[in-house]
Amino acid sequence: MTIIRQDDLIESVAAALQYISYYHPADYIAHLARAYEREESPAAKDAIAQILTNSRMCAEGRRPICQDTGIVNVFLKIGMDVKWQGFTGSIQDAIDEGVRRGYNNPDNKLRASVLSDPIFERKNTKDNTPAVVFMEVVPGDKLDITVAAKGGGSENKSKVYMLNPSDNIVDWVLKTVPTMGAGWCPPGMLGIGVGGTAEKAALLAKEALMDDIDMYELLERGPQNKLEELRIELYEKVNALGIGAQGLGGLTTVLDVKIKTYPTHAASKPIAMIPNCAATRHAHFVMDGSGPVYMDPPSLDLWPNVNWAPDYNKSKRVDLNTLTPAEVASWTPGQTLLLNGKMLTGRDAAHKRIQDMLAKGEALPVDFTNRVIYYVGPVDPVRDEVVGPAGPTTATRMDKFTRMMLEKTGLIAMVGKAERGPVAIEAIKDAKSAYLMAVGGSAYLVSKAIKGAKVVGFADLGMEAIYEFDVVDMPVTVAVDAGGTSAHITGPKTWQAKIGKIPVVEG
Repeated sequence: MTIIRQDDLIESVAAALQYISYYHPADYIAHLARAYEREESPAAKDAIAQILTNSRMCAEGRRPICQDTGIVNVFLKIGMDVKWQGFTGSIQDAIDEGVRRGYNNPDNKLRASVLSDPIFERKNTKDNTPAVVFMEVVPGDKLDITVAAKGGGSENKSKVYMLNPSDNIVDWVLKTVPTMGAGWCPPGMLGIGVGGTAEKAALLAKEALMDDIDMYELLERGPQNKLEELRIELYEKVNALGIGAQGLGGLTTVLDVKIKTYPTHAASKPIAMIPNCAATRHAHFVMDGSGPVYMDPPSLDLWPNVNWAPDYNKSKRVDLNTLTPAEVASWTPGQTLLLNGKMLTGRDAAHKRIQDMLAKGEALPVDFTNRVIYYVGPVDPVRDEVVGPAGPTTATRMDKFTRMMLEKTGLIAMVGKAERGPVAIEAIKDAKSAYLMAVGGSAYLVSKAIKGAKVVGFADLGMEAIYEFDVVDMPVTVAVDAGGTSAHITGPKTWQAKIGKIPVVEG
């Protein structure tokens, strides 16, 4: 009989969360390295180089791969012969204590992103609890655990749909993936669940993301059943869309497509699709009653010899302290810049508060005139850091505030992740502003460009406060120029046409 002790479960969960915060799964690194080797798009290849460099830096420095250290998902398969000992509360309580300890580890503090009330107060719990826990009782005497940390950027792109029984899955996926934009930080993978009921399909899709990435092995040996044939078809056709790394256009959008199924009602064909981002983070282990489980660190030899560094010959250095609207208007789509000087930060909560203050005629805590804002919620610093990992957050969430910021605060440019929507692009065009894209999945690398950081407004918002960063050669790409041209529209169209497997539809 296996006895699982509360303290062992708590320690195992805490250790796993620390582990996955700075170690990519080996299968992800292997497939991303191969994608880097075959990539022909300069913009996409540069983005993948940043992600690979960031990944190795995190493994060496034991700091988070991404500033969004995720909402914790835990999948438990509980053997029917398992006995519990020393529990002062529920299994959920024990897991939450593991999350609490894992996220508050002083040597590698992780960002608390979970809000206690999703509708009204939306107040941060400060310790990233509670976790989302799934439990299944199975034959046996072991406790099988998968721990994952799912970032908001990719989770927000999840799709659940009730297909008609005769509807084609490939058609739905190819229609849906482009609507997800690049906020899920490709290249990653797609988890697809088909069958059961709506909520079962969603769970299947999430579970599929926990499987090993093995697409290259599958392509080499060939499919052995219809499900593998479908995986290959989706992998090839999704990549033929030309979306590419970070949505800038390229050969690789997904590294793998995983599919799980379940019996369903004769009248139904529920389907769910959930992407995993460049910050793929999950670990699997088994508790047998012998004590807490600690995973061995991977060998650094797993990482390819890719060391991204600024290209001073191809990139333009920009002085943010003397930046003018005229200089912003001169930037062109796809141009790479290296930002230097002082920039402000702000994301959802700060923008909403600014909107409310302007509506009341109240003075803002900081002057945005001729300033650049960076959409980011950084990790707290440790040791001698100025700031913790500080990669960009999804810019489209700020689209509805863009015109207000450009017309009422004097802001002249923005930095974020992925594309902008039509509302924001129109506002940027009208203001002759620009939107710059930083690479999602390179948070630790970006943080090394930040030489100074201080809170200058809304300190009560925690990681969503307004900071002032002093940066040196922070890499960005002009994603929307003053004329309203978006690299996230032109890039994928260009590469979809180059790949030539799916006709490009104009308009």
